[in-house]
Amino acid sequence: MEILFTPNALIALLTLTFLEIILGIDNIVFLSIVSGKLKAEDQPKARRIGLLLAMVFRIILLFGITWVLSLQESLTHIDWGFFKASPTGQSLIIFGGGLFLLYKSVTEIHHKLEGEEEGEKGKASNGLSAAILQIALLNIVFSFDSILTAVGLVSMKDPAQGGFGYEGALLIMILAIIISIIIMMIFAGPVSKFVNEHPTIQILGLSFLILIGVMLLAEGSHLAHFSFGNDGEVGTIPKGYLYFSIFFSLFVEFLNLKMKKSKKTVKLHNSEIVDDKLKDTDFTN
Repeated sequence: MEILFTPNALIALLTLTFLEIILGIDNIVFLSIVSGKLKAEDQPKARRIGLLLAMVFRIILLFGITWVLSLQESLTHIDWGFFKASPTGQSLIIFGGGLFLLYKSVTEIHHKLEGEEEGEKGKASNGLSAAILQIALLNIVFSFDSILTAVGLVSMKDPAQGGFGYEGALLIMILAIIISIIIMMIFAGPVSKFVNEHPTIQILGLSFLILIGVMLLAEGSHLAHFSFGNDGEVGTIPKGYLYFSIFFSLFVEFLNLKMKKSKKTVKLHNSEIVDDKLKDTDFTN
């Protein structure tokens, strides 16, 4: 507890909490879309259960950190000449999560654009238990990513060597997870309401999930040391690029929504000149 109140520990706690919230954005988007298909009275329950499951999975994985780190060891070696790989338990989980996210996102986009319109009957048929199962499966994948980030950020070395020690580091990571989940619980309702009220935001959210799915596939392939021919191992997609594209797309969409609500019509420069020329043009010939 004494280590927790040191300046370095507080900085690590704030930094890790912020990173956990950033890493939880994709979780909130997925929660919003899945819970949006439920009855109105079941949606808050699904969000709360989903975020609580995320917190429980992360804390359990923290206490089993030795097992989590052991998943980074190669299970087998594959050498087919044109394809080489050394898959690990972690890479298989992340790769499977990417496939699930791609399947779910594409299916939801197809349903919203070409499927039947959702009515109360459609929402009622989508059970709470099925939604929670989907949320739980994806939470497992997101939890691994979150925990490995936390372990990489918070040093478990002895305090004499500049670390926080095992117990101190564990306490910092658990507090960061709890604080970040509480913050996400506060904002999950308004975010879900906003997403479900705007169809364009829903499609953007599903597009983001496709991007995250591709990122997970690339990360899983990299951790499994996938190599095709002489091209070298598959690389990862920097998360900074991904989050920049997400925030930039949201910024553009917010501008579009604001312009839509505005009563004033946006008029392009030189539009009056073009209108005058069109009036004077004889189209009869």
